Amino acid sequence: MTSSAFAPQPAHVGRIIETPACVAEGAAWLARRDPRFAAALERTGPLPLRRRPDGFAELLGAIVSQQVSVASARAIWARMTEAGLADPAAIRAAGDDDLRAAGLSRQKMRYARALAAAGLDFDDLRAQPTEQVIARLVAVPGIGPWTAEIYAMFSLGRADVFAHGDLALQEAARLLLDLDARPRERQMREIALQWQPWRSVAARLLWAYYRVAKDREGIA
Repeated sequence: MTSSAFAPQPAHVGRIIETPACVAEGAAWLARRDPRFAAALERTGPLPLRRRPDGFAELLGAIVSQQVSVASARAIWARMTEAGLADPAAIRAAGDDDLRAAGLSRQKMRYARALAAAGLDFDDLRAQPTEQVIARLVAVPGIGPWTAEIYAMFSLGRADVFAHGDLALQEAARLLLDLDARPRERQMREIALQWQPWRSVAARLLWAYYRVAKDREGIA
């Protein structure tokens, strides 16, 4: 594979993962760099692309999904889209009763309105360095580092971003690297530096490896 699989981007943005070929290129690079990744890939098979749309609705959906089950999040989001509550103008115009009827808690109402009021320029975000994207997003109430990193990874397709606080990634790193204890966020940041410029692919591999390892242990 060559970098021709990537759409041209400003140098400060870095590589963008657009296709399964991009993911495969990153996985091959990681496997060459560390035989433990090569062994993990033999167990996981090809890694998923997992690209998502970007924009307001994607971030609002992330807020809706916080601290509820996947099924509950899907049900709430279905009610919101049916009610036309998936864009900034609709959220700004909605009353408490409208948002409550869709299933939002009082806290999530506040977060949804903060997102609608933030005036994020999503076209501009696509052109910003990943660090700036994350800084802008976490400035919005209700969006923490994990949500911002996941947005950069899957909605913007950034090839070199990692969710350092993700517990599954930390546990997968412990298993793969044979560490004595699960690395906390600060240590995970240091470990992940060695996976530049493909940290997003390393994250995909570690998530896949976590599922394989836990299935083998009989843990759901």
